[in-house]
Amino acid sequence: MTAALQTPPAASTRPAGRPFDLADDADYRRWRDWKLQHRPADAAAVIVDVADPRSLGAAERQALLDRIVRCNLAVYRSPATDEDPLLPVKLGAQLGLHRLDANWLADEDGISRIEVSARKDGQGGKGGFIPYTTHGIRWHTDGYYHPQARRIHGMILHAVRPAASGGINRLLDHELVYIALRDESPALVRALMRADAMTIPAREDDDGVARPAQGGPVFSVDDGALHMRYTARTRSIEWHADADVQQAVARLAALLESGLPGQLQLRLEAGMGLVGHNVLHDRSAFVDDPARPRLLYRARFLDRVSTG
Repeated sequence: MTAALQTPPAASTRPAGRPFDLADDADYRRWRDWKLQHRPADAAAVIVDVADPRSLGAAERQALLDRIVRCNLAVYRSPATDEDPLLPVKLGAQLGLHRLDANWLADEDGISRIEVSARKDGQGGKGGFIPYTTHGIRWHTDGYYHPQARRIHGMILHAVRPAASGGINRLLDHELVYIALRDESPALVRALMRADAMTIPAREDDDGVARPAQGGPVFSVDDGALHMRYTARTRSIEWHADADVQQAVARLAALLESGLPGQLQLRLEAGMGLVGHNVLHDRSAFVDDPARPRLLYRARFLDRVSTG
């Protein structure tokens, strides 16, 4: 277990500057070299064993932070398999995640219970929304339908019970996708940074418009950090008709399915969890055990992890 706490030398020394400014190639090159040097070889490279996510030891916390600095994500492995929906809140607070985004499908405590729900009605059923079914979910970042003021920067996904089979996640640091696109052509990135590149149409319910249409960029920069807003869904999404945007979207989709170096694959077993920034992820379809159905807790935050 101690091996999972080892950290490569100088992993936390992230280069300063403005690497996401398309006019600053020198800063980009310095950051790119550092980023690729610390790119994870496999899922084991981001796993940290912890005794209790609710009360991290100093070495455990530092090991998580080191991986988040390098990879924008970490995966913890613990014996915490009890049904404690406040676990993500307690873990997040130790990493600077305090502003919980309580979406309308979350429970009163702001935590979403990701489990199969057969209903979608006024009593709280969620069966019409893919995360609450056994279906697979395509590549996306969380909260891609939110307005800019509610961008999801941090997230925690904690597994209480896995499915009987399936439910495998692929994870991909969005900064690695940015590098692949920019190295191919900065014009691809420029197109995806348009303020009107991607629009999520309004969602309507029986009472009218439940969520207005929400446009915005795919890539944006907030306080020097890169944020990505994306879904691979082909329904309920509108891409700008501009030829450059269409080309960039097609190239992005192709890269995501090409198996970019740094793409990780794992299944969150009981007591495991994903913590970090809002990276790209998907989920394979799964089969539930009726006696022990799959249950994960999801917490979304408006904060980034405090890595300073």
